[in-house]
Amino acid sequence: MLPGIGPVRVRRLMDHFGSAQEILSRDSRSLTAVQGIGVETASIISDWENRIDLAAELREVEERGLSVLTQEDEGYPEPLRQSYDPPLALYVWGELQPSDCHAIAIVGSRKTSHYGVQTARQFAFQLAGAGLSIVSGLARGIDTHAHEGAIAAKGRTVAVIGSGLGQVYPPENMALAEKIAFGHGAVVSEFSLHTSPSKKTFPMRNRIVAAWSGAVVVIECPEWSGARITANLAAELGKPIYAVPGQIDRPTSAGCNDLIREGATLVTSGQDILDDISTLSSGKPKLAAATDEGGQSLHRPVLDGPEQLIHDALDGETLRVDEILTATSLPMQDINAMLLKLEIQGLVRQFPGGRFARK
Repeated sequence: MLPGIGPVRVRRLMDHFGSAQEILSRDSRSLTAVQGIGVETASIISDWENRIDLAAELREVEERGLSVLTQEDEGYPEPLRQSYDPPLALYVWGELQPSDCHAIAIVGSRKTSHYGVQTARQFAFQLAGAGLSIVSGLARGIDTHAHEGAIAAKGRTVAVIGSGLGQVYPPENMALAEKIAFGHGAVVSEFSLHTSPSKKTFPMRNRIVAAWSGAVVVIECPEWSGARITANLAAELGKPIYAVPGQIDRPTSAGCNDLIREGATLVTSGQDILDDISTLSSGKPKLAAATDEGGQSLHRPVLDGPEQLIHDALDGETLRVDEILTATSLPMQDINAMLLKLEIQGLVRQFPGGRFARK
């Protein structure tokens, strides 16, 4: 919570004094004996009780139902613990599970095409359905649709944000953040509750995404962007990089195409990734196969229950959601969720005017 004091300086202080309590009890003179701790920084630390309200921060953490994990806590994500620059602490909204250590990052442009949206949802749906947690940054665009795809698969997703949990950014994704936190994973941040997003916090967020994930999938990425930075950081850590090719005349595809040219693995489905990194999950999960009218193999699951009801209702029909409700008698919220799932699976297509039909 103290200004201008990052993980590197804190680690040097910890190595020298042994504990946070010991650091905070020292005077300025003894603090300056540590490499990289100047007079100004030492003054900030020694005067910490007058600069921040720690009791209020911890009280708000409790009131919001959050938790704070440090590297000494059992629930601290092991991939981050093993990284060269782990966060000193993680604020967690929701619940982290041991399975979240088996994670794939899906990142990309904030400005997306329909192709990018559908691809992000499809990949996240397939990978989360196979038991992998989807890690992304809750940003507009590809990140948002990756989280939504994982939720549609009833899988796990972790949103690592570049602000404090008291200032979720972007604000229009608050409903998505709540959905993740209440039953589908966790929203996490290394920043104190009311830290605003900035050009400094987003690269710090990107390094967490890169370190947490066993591999990174890039979907629609400009030549230079936060997604490209995340991929580069992951590559430096020896993580596999996967890229979805895009149209050569689209600026938002330039980064993905460059990554492929530089050695990233070209992928066109979630199964490509599952085949390549099957050691991240138990066995080698496969997507259920089906065929189209021409006999071509498709990755299409067998439907049952409410999903089948909706699919049957669209047999030869193009219907609005209210018409689907009349035909199936399913709850509206279930219909919306299942239409998204069927759309991601490639079984349903949405048309202008909110009408749906079999694909």
